[in-house]
Amino acid sequence: MNNTEQLIAEKLVQIQAIKLQPKQPFTWASGWKSPIYCDNRLTLSYPEVRAVIAQAFVDKIKQLYPHVEYIAGVATGAIAHGLLVAEKMKLPFVYVRSSAKEHGMGNQIEGFLPEGKNVVVIEDLISTGGSSLKAVQSLRDAGANVLGMLAIFTYDFSVAKENFDKSNVNVETLSNYHALIDYALSVNYIENESVETLKQWRENPAEWTI
Repeated sequence: MNNTEQLIAEKLVQIQAIKLQPKQPFTWASGWKSPIYCDNRLTLSYPEVRAVIAQAFVDKIKQLYPHVEYIAGVATGAIAHGLLVAEKMKLPFVYVRSSAKEHGMGNQIEGFLPEGKNVVVIEDLISTGGSSLKAVQSLRDAGANVLGMLAIFTYDFSVAKENFDKSNVNVETLSNYHALIDYALSVNYIENESVETLKQWRENPAEWTI
């Protein structure tokens, strides 16, 4: 685990962008029960936190994808983060809708993106990877060369890894489930007995109950 993973996990917990409730689970839009809830949109309301996240993205992109030409944000959660990154790197920016507009030009990709450009995709959260990979496919269909995806946080579900591997998409995150648990334990946000509950959930989130 590196310092960036620890720092981002700490920031997300401190501003309550991530909440842990092993004994009173949340219900996701999918219907899954979860002891963790992550809403990275909250980071945008904290200038220091969003600046740390943007710089961490920039550092990773420079390290991993030095030939990047465009930044693409996944709507809606990663539009602002992607734009902050593009601004810091002085690069063009587009964002990808979950589906094409039903009026006007019918765009799914908003902004000007010529074919053949090297694109890095910014996402706010990786769960199963389904919606993220749809955005990647839209960019590929438009002729973009998707170098990879970077996200703020991942739950580290095995199904997500399988989905990204199957689609031949490189994905990296600023922080992750393991960094979160380590930080939460270090500040007594959760008890040791909750770790097993969280582990069981992560291994089979679709069927997990308390």
